[in-house]
Amino acid sequence: MAAAAATMSPDPTGPIQPNESGLPPASISETVNAAAPTNSAVTPEHYSGEGEDDAPRSPVRKPHKKTGSLRMNGQKREKEGSSSQLMIEKFQDRDGEHLTTIKQYRPFGRTETEFRRSDELVSGRRVGTKWERSHVHFAPLSVPLQRRLQTLIVLAHTLCIACFLTTFFLLAAIPLTWPLLLPYLLYILFSNAGTSGTLSHRSNFLRSSPVWSLFASYFPARLHRSASLPPTRKYIFGYHPHGIISHGAFAAFATEALGFSQLFPGITNTLLTLDSNFRVPFYRDYALAMGLASVSRESCENILSKGGANGEGMGRAITIVVGGARESLDAQPNNLRLVLKRRKGFIKLAIRTGADLVPVLAFGENELYDQISSESHPMVHKGQMLAKKLLGFTVPLFHARGVFNYDIGMLPYRRAVNVVVGRPIKVIQQHEPESRYVDGMHAQYVGELQRIWEEWKDQFARGRKGDLEIVE
Repeated sequence: MAAAAATMSPDPTGPIQPNESGLPPASISETVNAAAPTNSAVTPEHYSGEGEDDAPRSPVRKPHKKTGSLRMNGQKREKEGSSSQLMIEKFQDRDGEHLTTIKQYRPFGRTETEFRRSDELVSGRRVGTKWERSHVHFAPLSVPLQRRLQTLIVLAHTLCIACFLTTFFLLAAIPLTWPLLLPYLLYILFSNAGTSGTLSHRSNFLRSSPVWSLFASYFPARLHRSASLPPTRKYIFGYHPHGIISHGAFAAFATEALGFSQLFPGITNTLLTLDSNFRVPFYRDYALAMGLASVSRESCENILSKGGANGEGMGRAITIVVGGARESLDAQPNNLRLVLKRRKGFIKLAIRTGADLVPVLAFGENELYDQISSESHPMVHKGQMLAKKLLGFTVPLFHARGVFNYDIGMLPYRRAVNVVVGRPIKVIQQHEPESRYVDGMHAQYVGELQRIWEEWKDQFARGRKGDLEIVE
């Protein structure tokens, strides 16, 4: 009843007119008949016109001859106090018939701002966007001279074998050099300088050259000792891990850049490498001058039984990278996996020669290069192991930085390498080592390595992903 009373007229003589109460028209026909007053009759209270209706009307045109419709008029009515607007459009076809349509003024209910935005320009994608996100970071040109020299020395050492081989083949392409190269090749073939143990080619001048200080400061590398070593004994240093190229071992034991002779006075240390390196033209002479020797059993026994203070090897030492090529395949940054469980040959060598064992752990050696993981690429790993079985060595698939960039190349990263020399393990000489004694010495050796790791990991391996792991 309340709703009905609201719609009843106070005057019972007639119904309520929609235009008097402010209600919308009852039908479209009613709207059409009452929507187009003349310009003179328009008042601002009831009608507001825009566009064509504000101008004087033009004379009536003749019927359009083309097919279709011709817009004749556009009118807009807005009700007071309401946000909705109606647009009345009249059309006339070619037969002169009039058509009228009524629609909202705002198309599809959009606001005037939205309608204006839809008319803005639409642009294509911006060019050159992929190049802005390049993953290669180039080195700046304004680098101090000292850093440039460091990079040059490390690059020369990394590529020295390739450089010496290239030089040899270039000379071999010149017939005039053949009378010199042929005798040299015969000398290399029959020479035993790498295994004799005399160290006659060793050059202290070259080992103490200032260029190696630039080499060591590139990373930088440092040498630390846990205890002093008396020069009245002979020693076997076991270097761990192998890494990719063992830069830390070269800096610590093949040069005087880190002050080995000051930390261990009276001891002559020889870094050992593959015997095949002493068959590479020119490089073998460079390696012999740096004091390197072959890692063969004959070479090790000759070095530890000849020369020294008493002519029997006292005061001499050799450094063996125990993990070898197999361990290089596990060289991953922030991980330390040592191939050591079944490596007991160097233990037997120490017992036969009476040399004390000295474990060495190089923190940061594995961080110098990035390498593909054997777990994510098992087929590649199998191929590398096959190459090691057939050739005696393998080639890890690695990369680091370049000369002019920080992401691609064969140069090692500039990351600190801390070489920690552990405490010596006394060995009793036996010409025929017993298996039980070998196992006991091996256990002591592994225990000293673990002690070094536990004592210094918080200082030198802060970014580690796990603890020391002994495998194979």
